[in-house]
Amino acid sequence: MREGDRLLDVVVEILETDGYDAVQLREVARRARASLATIYKRYATRDDLILAALEYWTAQHRYAGIPAREPGSTLYESLMGLFRTIFEPWESHPEMLTAYFRARSSPNGQKLFRWGLDLVEPAGREIFAGVDEEFVADFNDILTSVIYGLLGRYSAGEIAVTDILPILDRSVYRLTQAHEPG
Repeated sequence: MREGDRLLDVVVEILETDGYDAVQLREVARRARASLATIYKRYATRDDLILAALEYWTAQHRYAGIPAREPGSTLYESLMGLFRTIFEPWESHPEMLTAYFRARSSPNGQKLFRWGLDLVEPAGREIFAGVDEEFVADFNDILTSVIYGLLGRYSAGEIAVTDILPILDRSVYRLTQAHEPG
């Protein structure tokens, strides 16, 4: 295994078991059997290392198998297929969701968000094919706010990780009913 992968594996392990604050460069170096210099050559800051680990984990778990829109499926069904693909792995790895939310709020967090968006954007374009463009823009703004709010509520301990998909399901259902492609 490449040293870079080992570093990221160690960071993912720490995030999943001990949480975001437990990721300390000396501990990562010790567990990965690497030097601090090796870590700093690849990642300028702790936040950059955590962002890289989240991208690494996400590529392996969260965005594997993004579904295409099934012929004859409704807008609601297609969107929920996409959201299940994104959020179900978080339900099994709630500490990674907490880490994602915290990293998303870091100085380079927009990079992580953009990376994820770039992965799901082709499926989103396919799902919204034939739907009014003004609705799509409004839907994006509304749902982005809802999702970010749900992640914040989860991170604050106000809701369980398993509450996110049911709330999204109800929201998407209500938002899409009058906007199925004609």
